[in-house]
Amino acid sequence: MFFVRTASERDLAQVSALLSATWHATYDTLYGADKVSEINARRHSVPALKEWLARKDSEFVVADDGKAFAGMGYAAMAEDRPKTAVLHQLSVLPDYQRQGIGRDMFAELETCFPDAETMRLHVEKDNLLAVSFFERLGFATIGETVDDFAAGIAMLILEKRLDF
Repeated sequence: MFFVRTASERDLAQVSALLSATWHATYDTLYGADKVSEINARRHSVPALKEWLARKDSEFVVADDGKAFAGMGYAAMAEDRPKTAVLHQLSVLPDYQRQGIGRDMFAELETCFPDAETMRLHVEKDNLLAVSFFERLGFATIGETVDDFAAGIAMLILEKRLDF
């Protein structure tokens, strides 16, 4: 059984490996393996993850069974939108998907921002499994954009009202 807990610095190498594996499994067909490796090196390295961990208005969680991680999530208050939290990352290893782990991590993350009225995220338009997952969590599409880290991939902007 996996438990959701706050990540610490000692977890970052394992989180980096988890992100590399999940991104390759999910995005190699969209971006290509070389581009995914480049994104992982830039955005999911231990130094990059340390920056996430150090951010004051954020929450960084892992799904941990005491031996391994099945997933991770990271959200932070938006820098340019008052009362909005941004879900930057929610990843579950393919072997552990559809077991409620992503839902459990999200349930923890959405309660961490008492001043937020909404949570927002960007998801690749062609990642239909992720779009469906977030819709089941109560997110709705409010617009479209283009990614800022790959090759102009179409992204959906999803948002959920946070009612406590």
